[in-house]
Parts: sequence; structure tokens; C-alpha cells
Amino acid sequence: MYKFIENDIQDEFDHNKVTLNDAYNIRLLDAYSQAVVGAAEKVSPAVVHIQVEKKIVGRAVRFTPNGLQAGAGSGFIISPEGFILTNSHVINGTSKIQVNIPDGRICQGELIGNDPATDLAVVRIYTDNLEYVNLGDSDKLRVGQVVIAIGNPYGFEYSVTAGVVSALGRSLRSSTGRLIDNVIQTDAALNPGNSGGPLVNTRGEVVGINTAIILPAQGICFAVASSTGKYIASRLIIEGKVRRGYLGIGGQVVKFPLRIINYHRLEVKSGILIQHIEPKSPADHSDLRSGDIIIGLNGNPVSDIIELHKLLNDSTINQEVHLELLRRSEKIVIPVRPSELK
Repeated sequence: MYKFIENDIQDEFDHNKVTLNDAYNIRLLDAYSQAVVGAAEKVSPAVVHIQVEKKIVGRAVRFTPNGLQAGAGSGFIISPEGFILTNSHVINGTSKIQVNIPDGRICQGELIGNDPATDLAVVRIYTDNLEYVNLGDSDKLRVGQVVIAIGNPYGFEYSVTAGVVSALGRSLRSSTGRLIDNVIQTDAALNPGNSGGPLVNTRGEVVGINTAIILPAQGICFAVASSTGKYIASRLIIEGKVRRGYLGIGGQVVKFPLRIINYHRLEVKSGILIQHIEPKSPADHSDLRSGDIIIGLNGNPVSDIIELHKLLNDSTINQEVHLELLRRSEKIVIPVRPSELK
């Protein structure tokens, strides 16, 4: 393959009389363009434009002729049955959901489930012959990796922007006040209307759900990781909501050196570093401290935030659980009684 690329560059050099360095840069840009084009063409047929009507009281907003606020966002189809993953804030409080499919069809959407705590929601349309995409593995992302955002900013349907992963493991506060953990930061340009659209890698795998921008900053945009999206979407489709135990902590995943793993005989290679404890929360009423690293719950290993969320299901609400921690050089167990996340 490399010999072929070298010959291609030499042909560019011979034919166009450019320098070898310029010829190399031309081919490199072509490869980047092809990667972005390929990913966009693979995913775009499953990206939808969501238009909603919301009842808003006490605010000056743009209204439809029937006196309701008009809003819009993005989403993407994740199954042939017509399930669509989008942001909670796109559809929250809606009285009507309209879904525009890239092939020109317009469908009425039904809200299947909504989880404001992760800013994710599932909508369903009832039609056939749908293009759909699968959620990829966001855990394999690396800082600096090229990513592509697809959506409908300001109503400009199926717009594509590209950038890189700026950081991983960010926390972002949701509309409920809960911290959304394991958030991806990117500089792929997002604008109002991109919310709910997919963030994809160059292989066309969905690695995130675009959710937020920071104004007036430029190049600071966020997406909920696809690993979170997989779990939340499955619960919303099955039950219509996500009931979960609430600890009241914010944190990020940290990897352990081999010596720590061997010394403590850990079953995990990473844990959750507690960076923040919410006042008056179950964690605040326990002996948990900032700086503790969670490695297990009730005997189950915990290596990342998604695993902890899965274990904090409805069976843990108002029941005492035992968190296994690393505190400095000690391995300890702390009892906590999670409340229900509202």
C-alpha cells in the first residue's frame, strides 16, 4: 500500500511539476477528504431533522400559527423499527413531533422515552425501508482523533462539519442539575439545530450524540458518549424511562499503574476518581471524600462510569450499598444509601 502511495505522489510530482513535499500534502489532504466524505455518506441517510411544537409560558418566543413555540433539532435512526436517538432538550415539553427523513418522507414522531439526566431521548416513527446506524465504541476514542458531526444547524439540513476529539472524560451538567459524565469534547463546529445529531469517526461509526456548545467560545463543543447512549436507549425503549440510584458525585475515569493493580490485587485496570460531592446528597451524608477512587459496588468490579450507572439501578434505591474504594494507599469499603434520581 505504501509503495502505491509513493508512486501516486511521484506521478503528481512528474505531471504537475510541483515539489515532492507539495505532492505529498495534496495526497494527504485527499485522504482526509475521502475519509470525511465516506463517513458522511455512510451515516447521513440515517440522520433526521426533528421539528417540534412546545408549550412555553411567560417567554417571548417564535410561535406557530396555532400559538405554540416552534423548535428544531437533529436525531438519527438506530433500528429498522424506526427508533430514533436524540437529545432530551430537543423534545422535552413537546406537544407535536415531526420527523423529516433524508429521502423526503415526513413522519409524525412518538416519544418513547426521555432521560433529562443524560440529555437523551428516544422517538419512534412508523414507516418502513429505513436507513439506520449502529452505535460504535466510544471507549476506543483517542484525543486528536478525527470526528465528524452531522445535523441540521439553523434548519440547514444534513450539514457536515469535521474536527478532532479535544478531550475525553469531561463532565457536563444536565438540565436536571445532574452531571453527565464521560462526555466527549470536540472542535467539530456545532450550532443550534445540531443537538441530537451523531458524532462519527472516519469509519462511519457513531461515537457520540452532539449535545452542547459553549457560547461565545469557538471550538468547544460536547457530545454524550455512545457507550452512554447504548445503555440509555435500551432502557428507554424497554421501559420508557431510566430509574436509577443517585449518589451525588461527579468524577472521571483514571487508569491504574501496574504496580497499583498488583499491590491491591485489583480486578480492574481503572476506576472512578471522585472530584465533586453534591451538598445534601447521599454521598454527602456518607464517609465518601473527594479524591476517593471507586473500584467496586456490592462485590461487582467498577472500572468506569457506565458500569457504575448500570449497577445503580432501581434495586439500589433507598437500599444500603457498599462502595469499594482506593483511598491513598488503602483499600476500603464505605456504605452508602442511594436515593432515587429525580
